[in-house]
Amino acid sequence: MMDYIFASDIHGSAYYCERLIRTFEESGAEKLILLGDILYHGPRNDLPKGYAPKEVISMLNPLSDRIYCVRGNCEAEVDQMVLGFPCLADYAVLYLNGLCFYATHGHRLNAEDGGRNLPPMNDGEILIHGHTHVPVAERLSIAGKDIYLLNPGSVSIPKGGSIPSYGLLRDRHFSILGFSGEEVKSIELV
Repeated sequence: MMDYIFASDIHGSAYYCERLIRTFEESGAEKLILLGDILYHGPRNDLPKGYAPKEVISMLNPLSDRIYCVRGNCEAEVDQMVLGFPCLADYAVLYLNGLCFYATHGHRLNAEDGGRNLPPMNDGEILIHGHTHVPVAERLSIAGKDIYLLNPGSVSIPKGGSIPSYGLLRDRHFSILGFSGEEVKSIELV
């Protein structure tokens, strides 16, 4: 089984993107899975530390063959013109370590409103998204489905009292970690 790093909401921070890439390289993970909002901070967020979208582009593009990415609410078509990997898909269905992940940004497809916004999922499958900037790792029953809900938090603009974080899938264990190695949340995916 392979290791995978999940990250969301870089929002153009070269400072935190560099930390994420260093963590990714040191982890030996197979792929870096980005859950949107890569280059821009958006009108609702303050500028993150080290805001430099052009530097983020130059850091991510050399890893283009190791990145899977979905579109966030801050992505635009011009982003695809400068990024060397597909970044405009609304979602991706990924089969990793024998598990089915429904990866999306979370601004459209999510577990809010009693499950009305859930993507088409089966019991035991995993919805992973960013957008809220708040880490989540839980199993829940919603809209008649027994699913896992994961959110690695935000790489650069954490909210809800959280810290800058990312997710690590190792075998069937999902951990949300801070950049100093501290575990924020974790869950066994069975």
